[in-house]
Amino acid sequence: MDNLKHRLSNLGGFAKENLPPVTVSDLTSSVRRKLTLSSRRKTQPIDDEEAGDIIPPESHAGGGHSTCTTSPSQLQLRVSPALQSFLARHHILGLSESITDLLAKPHIIVPPAVLSRDHPLPSYFVSSSHNTYLIAHQLFGQSSASPYLHTLQAGSRCVEIDVWDNADDLDEPKVTHGYTLVSNIPFREVCGIILRALLLEEEEEKGEEGGEEEGKSAPTAPAAPVLISLENHCAERGQEALVRIMKEVWGGRLVDEPVTVEGHVEQDQHVPLKELGSKIVVIVEHHLANESNSSSSDSSSSSDSSSEDEEEKREKRQRKASKKTPDSKLIIPELASLGVYGQSVKPIDSSWYSTTSYQLKDGPHHHLINISETSLSRLLSAGHGASIARHNARHLMRVYPKGTRISSKNLKQLPFWALGAQVCALNWQTFDASMQVNEAMFAGTGGYVLKPAWLRSNTAMEGLSDQEFREAVARSRRKKRLRLVVAGATDVPVPSGRDGDKELKPYLTCTLLHPGVPFGELQMSKRKTEVFRRHKLTALIGGLTGAVAREDETGVGDPVWNETLEWEEYEDDELVFLRMFIKSDDSFSSNPVLCVASVRLLYVEAVKGEWRFVRMLDLKGRETKCSLLVKFEVEEI
Repeated sequence: MDNLKHRLSNLGGFAKENLPPVTVSDLTSSVRRKLTLSSRRKTQPIDDEEAGDIIPPESHAGGGHSTCTTSPSQLQLRVSPALQSFLARHHILGLSESITDLLAKPHIIVPPAVLSRDHPLPSYFVSSSHNTYLIAHQLFGQSSASPYLHTLQAGSRCVEIDVWDNADDLDEPKVTHGYTLVSNIPFREVCGIILRALLLEEEEEKGEEGGEEEGKSAPTAPAAPVLISLENHCAERGQEALVRIMKEVWGGRLVDEPVTVEGHVEQDQHVPLKELGSKIVVIVEHHLANESNSSSSDSSSSSDSSSEDEEEKREKRQRKASKKTPDSKLIIPELASLGVYGQSVKPIDSSWYSTTSYQLKDGPHHHLINISETSLSRLLSAGHGASIARHNARHLMRVYPKGTRISSKNLKQLPFWALGAQVCALNWQTFDASMQVNEAMFAGTGGYVLKPAWLRSNTAMEGLSDQEFREAVARSRRKKRLRLVVAGATDVPVPSGRDGDKELKPYLTCTLLHPGVPFGELQMSKRKTEVFRRHKLTALIGGLTGAVAREDETGVGDPVWNETLEWEEYEDDELVFLRMFIKSDDSFSSNPVLCVASVRLLYVEAVKGEWRFVRMLDLKGRETKCSLLVKFEVEEI
């Protein structure tokens, strides 16, 4: 901590030399605020349902792999006597079925259509990481190659590499977060660990060929490519080194020319995802003419002077400062040629969404719109959602966090998924709300999820005006009702450092998330159970007599609620999620989150009406010994 404070004290001078002057005071004060909040979190339980804790290396949560290393039956999860009584009294188990059998049943089953790899790349959502190399903080954290291994093993299929010239050796570029106090690592080392992650995946797949593993939530997803979002800050010599290193380390895994399908080369059209196998696909920057002199479409024509606009302006000034070396804006042909199926563009006008062809003016053949959450939200608010969704049915889009998210907080990706944005880049440092939803989206999928039909290119939507497209999308939605029947939980975790005299008062609170009206704002509706309290006299009698626990005689760590939470009506567009938290009713102002779980409702369709145990995670994304017994009831109305 003393070393960190020393580095922080020097931040002002460092920023004055390296950042645009307007950002210095904001940067320093913001870092101090975040540091104070971070240190405070270490001594206080987290009660904010949007927050999470730092993800440790042993956690595989965030990209759909939270339960990839163990299964409930292997850990021999306990089911409380009270829940065993509940199961018996309600005749839930079949004649030949045991509690272990029920524990082994998955609470989600991913539809086979979602796992299809027959569609072109723009037809998929991709589990994606932002500033992958960073550990913890965006301004004074540490760069490391290890997060690439961890993130890919946790289910990410798109990682980011920021590369800069290395003054000590121009032939070995470095990876770092420019104009910050972040340390750096060799680009070659990052390439090596990405290759290692792919090799480990292949070894695991070979080990699973002998048969299906017990407790899997879905069939094993097919092999899928890794996308590399390459942010280049190197001059010509450094770029030559990048190309050389990628070819040396990745060899034949690197996609360096169009894929040949059935005897012909797919250059102008995206190939089916399955044709890319487990190769490495590089997304290379493409700079448009007059880019630096134009007001990017990232900044709308609105004269709105909100705080987000100011944040965006600061971010652009920093980006321009990072490109102050003229050569760094010129992408050499050897590097540009590696952007076979993705060339990242920060557009200078609205042609990419305002024309009927949805083709970027003077843009590359496979452009990817690289846009910040602030800019995309502003375009959404201005009513361009339908046009952007139609663009994203044909072309790629990457959404990255606004520059002020220096503490590694995340953007809310659901409204952007509802626009068909394939790559929503998240900070994987903390298991916050967005990472929990990401875990639910990509559970059991291998990191690629086929988008709903209305967000993919299809003939039924061709030729429609934006208004007609909106109406067609609205008609495709179905009004549904959700009932969550909650039996109870076993082994609710007690927060470390909690006062032993403070009794848990557990309750379940659930939030339904969905985009709402087509191309609208995020909708959230919450329901919760009553607080479970163990009657002290009952507890005393049970302890003295050793009587078998009934549903009203269980400990507070094994609550039984036996309640039904109902959402009377919502519009199902296949992008509906349910977040579940077990919390303790400690006080009016602070009710700590004890454990969490999230599901995409599309994945519970196959098990609706059946009782299932849901494995709960802690706020670091690790499996706990806690399981929640519930039944999902979904019906069309």
